[in-house]
Amino acid sequence: MDNRVHNFNPGPAALPLPVLEEIQAEMLNFKGSGMSILEISHRSEAFDEVLNDAVARVKRLLKLPDNYRVLFLQGGASSQFFQVPMNLLGPDDEADYINTGTWSTKAFKEAQILGCNVREVASSEDRNFCYIPKDIQFTPGAAYVHLTSNNTIKGTQWLTFPDTGGLPLISDMSSDIMSRPMDVTPFGLIYAGAQKNLGPSGVTLVIIREDMLERVPDNLPSMLSYKSHADKNSTYNTPPCFGIYVVQMTLKWIEDTVEDGLEGMARVNERKASLIYDLMDEGDFYRPTADKDNRSLMNVTFRLPDEELEKKFVAQALENGLSGLKGHRSVGGCRASIYNAVSLEAVKSLAAFMKDFAQANG
Repeated sequence: MDNRVHNFNPGPAALPLPVLEEIQAEMLNFKGSGMSILEISHRSEAFDEVLNDAVARVKRLLKLPDNYRVLFLQGGASSQFFQVPMNLLGPDDEADYINTGTWSTKAFKEAQILGCNVREVASSEDRNFCYIPKDIQFTPGAAYVHLTSNNTIKGTQWLTFPDTGGLPLISDMSSDIMSRPMDVTPFGLIYAGAQKNLGPSGVTLVIIREDMLERVPDNLPSMLSYKSHADKNSTYNTPPCFGIYVVQMTLKWIEDTVEDGLEGMARVNERKASLIYDLMDEGDFYRPTADKDNRSLMNVTFRLPDEELEKKFVAQALENGLSGLKGHRSVGGCRASIYNAVSLEAVKSLAAFMKDFAQANG
């Protein structure tokens, strides 16, 4: 596979090569069925095995207690921005939102569009979302506290989650799910679009605690109700079968190849991030955009001395087999997304290129 580049795209993003090779090998004849995974019925025993195995692997890797349900839905994390308040906020309830950038901003606005009683209890907008707020005062009796665990655009991450005093946490974990171990018990619901750290676009993981399911009103459209999907084990309608299959194989890759599971994955991810951040901190050519104690281990965002150098950096990186390093269109600059499937070797290649580029252009 010499023609493959090192993929630093933010999403859709890198997938483990062994997973891609297994997809290729099974594409025309899935498990001896004589059909592709793209063709088999979502009601078949073969797909049931895929779905139930994916659910079981999520539960094992995250050490989910028995009172959590695992769902695979459609509509991306963006649909969860409105589905969460529709399902979990009653007419007299209020919820707290922490704004750390683009995606948490959108989640808050979607709840406002619905006319929900939501409150922004903390924000880092005053410094262009370069940090994670601290010492937050939550609303007593709030139905939940919503946050985005990792900001792909601004390059910040919650390294530890806030103590809400027992209020259920709701988190968009699209870009750092399965990147580290975590205690799920403070969370009433976790959601994640798969296309950054789990699989392909088109499938969204939702992990919901059973007491939260009890809040779901009966008058919701069936497709928007978490109950509908929980009652039917994610097969209320035709689910994103291929996406679930790829997620299942990606989870299998973690379990089979990463020593110590998510603890081991976290060690690798910390080492990858350190290679880039340490290089930038040693000089003044590259400027990380996030505060040092809030830097993301998944999305390394940085600027160069000027925009022309940034364009040159991205172009020359691609010539050297390093793809996807352009920053988000809303902020510019550069970004290296170093999700689970991005190898240590890929990050070493990026660090070597960055060092050479700085020496040649500094």
